Amino acid sequence: MKTLLAAMMVAWLGWVGAQATTIMVVPVFEPLSLHGTDGDEAISDTGEALQACVMSRPMAMTGAFPEVLVDAIRSPHLVPTNNPNYKVQEANLLVICNIGISGEMTTEGLIVRLDVAQMAIPTEIDLTARQILKLAIVALRKTLEAYQAPQTQPLAVTLVIEGADESRANLKDLGARFTVGDAPPEN
Repeated sequence: MKTLLAAMMVAWLGWVGAQATTIMVVPVFEPLSLHGTDGDEAISDTGEALQACVMSRPMAMTGAFPEVLVDAIRSPHLVPTNNPNYKVQEANLLVICNIGISGEMTTEGLIVRLDVAQMAIPTEIDLTARQILKLAIVALRKTLEAYQAPQTQPLAVTLVIEGADESRANLKDLGARFTVGDAPPEN
């Protein structure tokens, strides 16, 4: 009988835990292609005139923060339109070019991996691999800055470029360490 009661209690606690999921609406910044539009000269956050930009959209998220925010930067993005001539089915450059992104929280801070092993840039995307990764890094920084603003402790971030073979070895220098958020004031 005690075993049955213990099993029922464990099942009930699991059910209660599953019902207590927190959902937050947060801004997620994404590197977006402007192909198929007349926005050829948009000045990007990288300081270059590109047919691409970094924009945010609200997302209802649950899971481990800030890791899920990093993963969400690579979400599929169909831009809504009122023009039947705009036929672009995907605008997120990480999705279009098959670039992976993931975040992992460690005792030293957040490790973000940009995986370029399967990267392929379609001909209609008039950008270099370096430009696309710079846009992704801007999107990462802006997403983390929005998340970190109300936090009380700064977030140490290590950015690693993975999967860069010999032909893409120069992309590894985009890896970096930076801190997001302010240190708490000293008393």
